[in-house]
Amino acid sequence: MQLEHLNLVVKDMQQSLDFYQAAFPHWNIRGEGKQTWYGVERRWLHFGDNDQYLTFNDQGYGENRPLQGNQVGMAHFAYRTVDLDGLISRMLKAGYTIHHEGAQSPYRRNVYFRDPNDYEIEFVEYSSDLPELRNHYD
Repeated sequence: MQLEHLNLVVKDMQQSLDFYQAAFPHWNIRGEGKQTWYGVERRWLHFGDNDQYLTFNDQGYGENRPLQGNQVGMAHFAYRTVDLDGLISRMLKAGYTIHHEGAQSPYRRNVYFRDPNDYEIEFVEYSSDLPELRNHYD
């Protein structure tokens, strides 16, 4: 079993798409359309590859949960990469900044970015194929 998609409500569809296109240049728009969601007409878009994708739904309003707090809600989601330096370079070139770096580990490197909707996304690169090393925590 693997995670197929995340469904995100966003404030601005194009700003969200720009951010994730910088992170995932090999992904594309799989489909898009309109629907009425509890009386609100909104646009949706699936962005990904053949195996996984993100769903964006526009017409979002309000603020995302503060990451410093303990409110219920998503803290962050993560993607594994084999080229963290390349990803960081693409994101910085596209105008995004690293929100913070992850804990130091000899077996993994990770950084966190915040998208235009204040979702925090972690990108992690492992330096070992051994699960006992990748999953080693001090």
